[in-house]
Order: sequence, then C-alpha cells, then structure tokens
Amino acid sequence: MAPSATSDTAADIDSSHADLPCVLDIEASGFGRGSYPIEIGFVLPDGTAYCTLIAPEETWTHWDGDAERMHGISRALLQRHGRSASEVAAELNQRLAGRAVYCDNWAHDYTWLARLFDSAATSPSFRLRHLRELMSESAAEHFDDARETIERKLQLRRHRASSDARVLQMSLAKVWGNSAASPGASLA
Repeated sequence: MAPSATSDTAADIDSSHADLPCVLDIEASGFGRGSYPIEIGFVLPDGTAYCTLIAPEETWTHWDGDAERMHGISRALLQRHGRSASEVAAELNQRLAGRAVYCDNWAHDYTWLARLFDSAATSPSFRLRHLRELMSESAAEHFDDARETIERKLQLRRHRASSDARVLQMSLAKVWGNSAASPGASLA
C-alpha cells in the first residue's frame, strides 16, 4: 500500500501562535527508479527526534555512490545496523499515528515511504504532506536563506535524516518568526 496522501490544503495558520509541525526526512540509496529509503528521521513538535537505519530488502539493489558520499551511510552499515522494513513501518505507525507529517521533497519522500510500507505489507497511519503547504509566498521566498542560516548556526557534521528534519523544522519556525528557531531550542 502506498502512504496516505491527501490533496486538501492545510488550514490557515497564525504563525505567531502556531505549534511547529512534525517534520520527516528520508535518506535514500540514490534517486530515480529503483532507489529506496535507507534512513528515516523525524522531529516532533516538542523537539523530540527519532532516527533509524533501514536494512535493504533482498530486492532493493540500487546503490548510488554519489548518494553515499553525501549522507555517509554505506550499504554494509545498513546490513549490520539497519532494521527491517516491517519493523520501521510499525514503529513509524506507532509514533506518528494520526499526524500530518511534513517533508520538503514530497515527490521523492512519498515514493520512498511507499516503497517501505509496500515491503512491510501495511499502510501508514499518518499523512505525508509538503512543508510548502505551511508557508505563505513571503515565507517560501525566505525559506532557503533561513535554512542556510540554521545550518550554519547548528554546524551539523553529518547529513542525516533526523538532523535534516530538525533543520527543516527550525527553518520553518524562522520564516514564521517563531522563537523555536533559536539554535539552542530543542536540540535534544
């Protein structure tokens, strides 16, 4: 089953009082046909982060060395420390049940999430949405600059899913004018 996706728009948000959304990011074996998720991370509205590696299924054979150089996750590391698609799908469903979960690259993330849940023979209990739905035109125009500022301040040493999700969430807070964008906020 493919992940649940709806085409209705997000409710209008008063950004000065809005809670931050749950934000998810996925690292993958590469891009395009045959690619699959290798790490999923998310950050909840309260700042709690979750991240896990995913062991490739037997039929998941695509591997792109350029992607590995970017995220630093080897296929051998996944085979040693990754969890099965079924385990990861079950945990995501338990932790994210009923939520709207936002990502910045919906087309790729939706496809990779669908591949995970198809392999697990289950459906997600949450809805994957595009982060852009939460931004006005003005906020969207400033998002990339906000993201660069947050990345510089956090000085992250690894390109990993939960770190990327945190950067996305804090960047959204910054364009909303929310104090949660402070680099010291909720970095646990």
